[in-house]
Amino acid sequence: MRQPIAPPACIGFIGLGVMGRPMARNLMDAGYRLMIFNRSQEVVSRLVAEGAVEARDLAHMAQQCEAIITMLPDTAAVESVMAGPDGLIANAHPMTLLIDMSTISPKMTLRLRELARARACRLLDAPVTGGQQGAIDATLSIMVGGEQEDLDRARPLFDTMGKTVTLCGPAGHGQLAKACNQIAVAIIIEGVAEALAFAKVVGLPQDIMVNLLKSGLAQSRVLDLRGDRMAAHEFTPGFKARLHRKDLAIVRELMNEQGIDLPATIIVEQMFDRLFERGQGDLDHTAILTVLEGQA
Repeated sequence: MRQPIAPPACIGFIGLGVMGRPMARNLMDAGYRLMIFNRSQEVVSRLVAEGAVEARDLAHMAQQCEAIITMLPDTAAVESVMAGPDGLIANAHPMTLLIDMSTISPKMTLRLRELARARACRLLDAPVTGGQQGAIDATLSIMVGGEQEDLDRARPLFDTMGKTVTLCGPAGHGQLAKACNQIAVAIIIEGVAEALAFAKVVGLPQDIMVNLLKSGLAQSRVLDLRGDRMAAHEFTPGFKARLHRKDLAIVRELMNEQGIDLPATIIVEQMFDRLFERGQGDLDHTAILTVLEGQA
């Protein structure tokens, strides 16, 4: 059995967006040697100045790192860096641990797991929840799909980035758990948004209403972290609406496959569609409030 991956091991990190950037910094702060790869050179330059090393390409990263984390926006992006002759799997050493912390289709996770097995690599799907602040504070909840022995190897990495680490089952089950999470979060946001839209129409002050909701049975993490910003119409993204829309599209695909009817989820997905069609997909996902206000 391989030992847990502890500092100063070399860790690859791909995807330095709103979530990935603070996650990568937390790994550096914990003493890991970080090798990075990202489309935006500005972000790369900033982290290199802080001590990270830029990979020449994916093959270079795969050959140098004991573990590689991907934190990318969608299924296609993960496939593009993992699969193919120039990708991570084709160039990784045996027993390299590939950790996908993106939110993608469970079908793709299973495909990548088989490709990794053929190269004697290991793969965990480990999507997260907790938003940008959770990434900054290293308090993310990490939902893991894969083998226990691989989770044991990755545990020091996860403990550096998150507070709660849960093995949900075999490969793909991390993504399935994230789908459940995104259903609940979407519907809670929509419920808060409906309450605030109604309050506005009937003349109740938004800030007073948010405080009242926080103090009663309606209290939630969404209200605690986003309620005041929703009331103030402050939609700087902690999690972009277009990404939540993408996650609900994955949920809808799973619903169709399993023959499950989730009517509230479909309604919220349609609201994200409308926000996206208005060119506001890069706002925070709580901006669906503006869709309801438009209806009102």
